Amino acid sequence: MATPYDTGLSRNPANFQPLTPLSFLARAAEVYPDQTAIIHGKRSWAYREFYTRAKRLGSALAKRGIRRGDTVSAVLPNVPAMLEAHYGVAMAGAVLNSINTRLDAAIIAFTLDHGEAKVLITDREYSKVVKDALALCQAKPLVIDYDDPEFTGPGERLGNLDYEQFLSEGDADFAWEMPGDEWDAIALNYTSGTTGDPKGVVYHHRGAYLLAMANVITCGMGRHPVYLWTLPMFHCNGWCFPWTLSVVAGTHVCLRAVRAAPIYDAIATHKVTHLCGAPIVMSTLLNAPAAERRPLPHQVEFITAAAPPPESVLAAMKSAGFNVTHVYGLTETYGPASVNDWHREWDALDPTAQAVKKARQGVRYPVLEALEVLDPDTMRPVPRDGETLGEVMFRGNVVMKGYLKNPTSTEKAFAGGWFHSGDLGVMHPDGYIQLKDRSKDIIISGGENISSIEVEDALYKHPAVQVVAAVAKPDEKWGETPCAFVELKPGTTATAEELIAWCRKHLAAYKCPRYVVFAEIPKTSTGKIQKFKLRDMAKQV
Repeated sequence: MATPYDTGLSRNPANFQPLTPLSFLARAAEVYPDQTAIIHGKRSWAYREFYTRAKRLGSALAKRGIRRGDTVSAVLPNVPAMLEAHYGVAMAGAVLNSINTRLDAAIIAFTLDHGEAKVLITDREYSKVVKDALALCQAKPLVIDYDDPEFTGPGERLGNLDYEQFLSEGDADFAWEMPGDEWDAIALNYTSGTTGDPKGVVYHHRGAYLLAMANVITCGMGRHPVYLWTLPMFHCNGWCFPWTLSVVAGTHVCLRAVRAAPIYDAIATHKVTHLCGAPIVMSTLLNAPAAERRPLPHQVEFITAAAPPPESVLAAMKSAGFNVTHVYGLTETYGPASVNDWHREWDALDPTAQAVKKARQGVRYPVLEALEVLDPDTMRPVPRDGETLGEVMFRGNVVMKGYLKNPTSTEKAFAGGWFHSGDLGVMHPDGYIQLKDRSKDIIISGGENISSIEVEDALYKHPAVQVVAAVAKPDEKWGETPCAFVELKPGTTATAEELIAWCRKHLAAYKCPRYVVFAEIPKTSTGKIQKFKLRDMAKQV
C-alpha cells in the first residue's frame, strides 16, 4: 500500500548514485592530491598520480575494446600495478580477476578459460608458469608484461606490450563512468577447488564498497594510516583493502615477498600502522633473528584470519608490540565478514583466558546483516551453549553475487536464503561464533586452502599406497599443515621421504604434506574413514 512517503519522492541522479569503491580514489585525489598513496622500494606516488595512472589504465583498456562484463586477469605480486588494476579495470567497466601466483599452469589455464580473459597483466617473475598456462588454455588474451624494477630475478616477457607502454596509450583525463548498477560485477575470484574445478566467485560494486568501508571501522583506522602489504592482493582482492585505504587517504607500502627483514624495515622506516596476514606472517616476525629486527615506532595493528593463533604466539606478538585482531570469512564473503570484537573487561583476564576469547571467530561485520550457526536440516539456530554444532551461515550485502556459470552450486550455496559456509561451529552465549571443524576437511596452511582430497588423490597414484587420508596438523608457523596417514599395499615398501617427494611432482609445493605417518587408518563399520580420530592422532605426530 502506497504511503505519503512513496508519492512524488522517487530516485533521481541528485539523490541516488550506485555505490562503488571507485569513488573513494576520486575523492582522495581531490581532497589529498599530495598525500603519499603508494610506496614501492625507493619510489612513491601521491594520490594525484595514483588516480591519474588508474584512469590511464581504464582508458587504455577501453581503447583496446574492453567493455562492461569483460574479464581482465592479473598474475601479479603486491606491486603498484595491482593497486592500479583494482581501480582502472573497473573504470573501463570490466571485471578484475586476480589470480593466485602460487597456482600451477593447469589451474591458471582453467581460470583464464572459465573467466574468458580478454587481457592478462603478468609479472616477469611468473613468466614460466604463465607461459605454460597460455599454451594450455583456449583463451587468447592480450598479454601485458609488468617489469618491476624491484625484481632482479630470472624471467622473460611473454607479450609485445610493456605495462608502462600500455598506460601511455591511455588518457590522463579519462571520463570514466559510474557503474550503471551497483550490482554490476567488479571482481572475479576463484576458490581453491576443494571438490573438482575451482568455482568463480563474483563480487559486485556494492559489496566491495561496503566491505571496504567496514574495514576502516573494524581495524580502527584513522585518517592517513600506513598499510603494509603482507596479505596477497590476489586473495579476496586483498580483503578489499586496495579500496579501503582510499577511504582514509592512507598509504600503501608494497612488498613483493613476505620476509622478516623487509617487514621490520618497512614498519620502522614508513611508520606502518596496520598489516594483515595468516599465522605464517606472525611466525616470520617472531622467529626472525635479532639482526633482522627493528624497534617498532608504536603499537602496530595486526589483523589475522585462518586458524586462531596459539596462546604462546598471541603473547609473543603482544610483547613484540603488535595488537592482534582475529577475523573470519570466505572468498564468498569478500574476505573477512566477522571479527572478534574485543571487550575492555577482557583485558583483566589472565593470558590463557584471553587466548580462549581470541580464538573465537567473533561477531558479524558492521555491514553484514546476519551471522548465525544453523542446523542445516531445519535451518533453525542452534542453542547458544558453545557446544551444539551447526553450520556457520551468512546473509547480507557482502555475500557474493554467486558462482560464475554455475547455477547449481549457486543455488545450493544460497539454499534457504542464507549463504552456507560449509564450516561447522558453535554459538557462545554472548553471541560469538567459534569454528570447530570444516565439513569439507579443508586444510588452511599459511592462509591458503588445501583440499585433503587433492592431497589424497596425489598419494593414491603412488604404486605402493593402498589407503590414505590427509588431515590438518596444527603448526605454530603455518597455522595448519597437511599430515597424511598411509597404509601400504602388501609386499610393498615406501618411506615418508619418498612419498613427500612423490607429492612434489604432482602438487604445488605448499599443498604437499610435511608429515607422512604409516599406520592403520581408523574406519567405521561401513568402511568410512574417521578423520576426527586422525586429527587427534596428528596432534601427537
